Amino acid sequence: MPEINLLSPSNWKEYELIDCGNFEKLERFGRYVLRRPEPQAIWDKVLNEKEWKSLADGTFSQKGSHSGEWQAPKVPDTWNIHYASGKLKMRMRLALTSFKHVGIFPEQAANWDFIYNSVDQMRVNEPKVLNLFAYTGGASLAAKAAGADVVHVDSVKQVVSWAKDNMELSDLSNIRWTVEDAHKFVKREVKRGKKYNGILLDPPSYGIGAKGERWKLEESLNEMLADLALLLDEKNHFFLLNVYSLGLSALVAENLIKAHFPKVKDADCGELFLRSTSGMNLPLGVYGRFSSTR
Repeated sequence: MPEINLLSPSNWKEYELIDCGNFEKLERFGRYVLRRPEPQAIWDKVLNEKEWKSLADGTFSQKGSHSGEWQAPKVPDTWNIHYASGKLKMRMRLALTSFKHVGIFPEQAANWDFIYNSVDQMRVNEPKVLNLFAYTGGASLAAKAAGADVVHVDSVKQVVSWAKDNMELSDLSNIRWTVEDAHKFVKREVKRGKKYNGILLDPPSYGIGAKGERWKLEESLNEMLADLALLLDEKNHFFLLNVYSLGLSALVAENLIKAHFPKVKDADCGELFLRSTSGMNLPLGVYGRFSSTR
């Protein structure tokens, strides 16, 4: 049987998962505690309702399948959060959005460390790194901080602008921004014969591109990985796939890597999770990754 790993970030100082359960999670982002829906938290909460209400500075109420609204009179329009792990130091802007997100996915800090270390240990001057579905840029910042030449691709102009703000807050520069459908960009890079030393892929379950292109994870991911295998440098490389989709197993990530990168024998595949202060562990997607520097 293959080994499936459990991975959780261990270097957060300004983020804390306080409790989770009954389809909600209670989190501290810097000075502010937020209460949000969480479909994976099907168990009972540890803290009682009175404790949740007394701790929360902001609460998100779901109004539709993909949106809702915040009740958060004490929370400013934006605030910053800092992440430090060894030599990696990043600062990011947070904000309350109508999609319940705040600008970062805290569990990804475990992958930021992997990205930074992979670039830092690579025997290549300014490794080329491609970050797809790149959102507000945490992975781009980690790669850039380690000295990579980073191409950041996302189809939503507003989140690319948000990522630019995060780059400036982190005292970094010269990330290359592309507002485009990720799969179209990849196919064009394959035609151009481009190569990248690092590829980061964090696709949504479902999405619509800059020009109405439709992405459905289960239908599109396998084809996209076939293209990415052509872009990844054979000698000096690292690769990260992260998927948050209910029902997908870490074995899916492992099988995709086996199918498209058959020479890789030591891929690290497993589940990402966050440890709560109350004692519950919250699963937050599956990952598959490998690096020639291991």
